[in-house]
Amino acid sequence: MHAYRSHTCADLNASNVGDTVRLSGWVHRVRDHGGVLFIDLRDHYGMTQVLCDPDSPVFNEVEKVRSEWCIRIDGNVKARDPELVNAKIPTGEIEVFVRDMEVLGRAEELPLMVFGDQEYPEETRLRYRYLDLRREVMQRNLTLRSDVVASMRKRMWDKGFREYQTPIITASSPEGARDFLVPSRLHPGKFYALPQAPQQFKQLIMVSGFDKYFQIAPCFRDEDPRADRSPTDFYQLDLEMSFVEQQDVFDTIQPVIQGVFEEFGGGRKVDTTWEQISYRDAALWYGTDKPDLRNPIKMQVVSEHFAGSGFAIFAKLLEQDGTQIRAIPAPGGGSRKFCDRMNAFAQKEGLPGMGYIFWRDQGEGMEAAGPLAKNIGPERTEAIRQQLGLGVGDAAFFLGGKPSAFEKVAGRARDVIGEELNLTDKDRFAFCWIVDFPIYEKDDETGKIDFEHNPFSMPQGGMEALEGDPLDVLGYQYDLACNGYELVSGAIRNHRPEIMFKAFEIAGYGKDEVEKRFGGMVNAFQYGAPPHGGCAAGIDRIVMLLADTVNIREVIMFPMNQRAEDLMMNAPSDPTSDQLMELGLRVIPQE
Repeated sequence: MHAYRSHTCADLNASNVGDTVRLSGWVHRVRDHGGVLFIDLRDHYGMTQVLCDPDSPVFNEVEKVRSEWCIRIDGNVKARDPELVNAKIPTGEIEVFVRDMEVLGRAEELPLMVFGDQEYPEETRLRYRYLDLRREVMQRNLTLRSDVVASMRKRMWDKGFREYQTPIITASSPEGARDFLVPSRLHPGKFYALPQAPQQFKQLIMVSGFDKYFQIAPCFRDEDPRADRSPTDFYQLDLEMSFVEQQDVFDTIQPVIQGVFEEFGGGRKVDTTWEQISYRDAALWYGTDKPDLRNPIKMQVVSEHFAGSGFAIFAKLLEQDGTQIRAIPAPGGGSRKFCDRMNAFAQKEGLPGMGYIFWRDQGEGMEAAGPLAKNIGPERTEAIRQQLGLGVGDAAFFLGGKPSAFEKVAGRARDVIGEELNLTDKDRFAFCWIVDFPIYEKDDETGKIDFEHNPFSMPQGGMEALEGDPLDVLGYQYDLACNGYELVSGAIRNHRPEIMFKAFEIAGYGKDEVEKRFGGMVNAFQYGAPPHGGCAAGIDRIVMLLADTVNIREVIMFPMNQRAEDLMMNAPSDPTSDQLMELGLRVIPQE
């Protein structure tokens, strides 16, 4: 027999009754039923109930074991009494009577329990992550992650892609976030960077003629943490293709992402038609470029109904350039209590409030209620109702000013309204492509033109587009949104050096600076670069959605905490004097 096990803790069933077996695992729970000890023995695969009574030669030893001790047992498989069968687990028909036991690893008093559903502070969970990972939900989440990655790889190979690895120590990558710098010992005073993404290298792979590349790529960005973003590193399904247009990339990645969600989504509906929405329309309708389409609410511009109206606040706003009034329809939200609650929400978000109108049945017909309705009168109120397609029992909320000042709050309000009124379909994965991103933006204070989005996207219209108003230039850049999260980002690349130099010149970057910062890629484009494009899908975020959690740390094996610290391994840590001396560095204490 094997030194540690003949079966896993998920293998045994009624067909094994009478067998002598060997199991190894952790003591999940111990129960003493009047001198008969029952132990739930757990390994990665499942659970088996083992029992021991005074007839066992190792009863005295088994009495000493505690939760999370790692043990090996030998015993005989017995059938459980019919009334004691546990149909919830594969081994529920049997139990194992212990004949021999070896303690493989004792456990000290536990800082957190593995058994049960107790909640522990995140700091405790991350400090003792190896214990936290023993819990069933974490075993399930990280197994799911592994299976998703394996499925992605297979799907990419099936589409004719090959996996190539790109460098981890390199120069800075043009991704727009902060780099993690690595000092060079051989070149004192100079620094490498950990790649924010394999962006430049995957484009160079296309220039090298490999046609289809993918990689499960680690990316490193020194970012502020969020619930859906790691502050240090993350993994993405990175891909690039030659001789393609935007739709080719969409047609390639959709079956991969859709297939993964169908395979691992637990039966939830997966949209198969992925709408393409312009960046400007997404901002207008949803207040965000990563809309949650499970929520059917679509915001609308209603400025014409307030211009010159009796509601002076909005009427005066509309006299200023670049302002508008937007409405958030709220089907089923037609009560003063709900409207007041949403007004309070807007105030918590830093706005003075949200105007509202709600429609109610007065017996003789429908009546519009609320402060706005009184100020603008019945004709304008009725025109708003008809534009929004609302009726009795419905409401609408209004925000005004320059869209950049209120758009994000409007988007969050839309999400809250959808949640509270049960309009959002929770049993669904809803996808859409956000397209036509503007390449440039203008600083309102300085008037300076700079890049708003990826500077390496091909402008729609090529060189000709760059001859007009920069703020009208759109790029072949795209994001995939799902349930309110950005899952994929990509672009058709600007592979023409003359167009690239012109694009950077408009943003104030001279040819010398472009060649200095991105020389490797720019030089390569001088030697017959093919048209190419691609995208990257965030693996952590995809698994987070599939695991039905809102915290990305629940699907990462060893994540950092909110302060970008690894409490388990004590990182970041102070370097030794010898290390600093070897690198020619000195740490200046912070005041």
